[in-house]
Amino acid sequence: MDIIRLIFAIILPPVGVFLQVGFGMHFWLNILLTLLGYIPGIIHAVWVIAKK
Repeated sequence: MDIIRLIFAIILPPVGVFLQVGFGMHFWLNILLTLLGYIPGIIHAVWVIAKK
């Protein structure tokens, strides 16, 4: 399942975070980071998935 989350983290970072933590603080932070820049959203998503 982590492979699928990582693929989503690269294609659509908020979806990858949502699959990992749901509608928590990290999800909303990732949406903000993705809107500010796609790369920060990817980095945050991969970090959240790797951390748990």
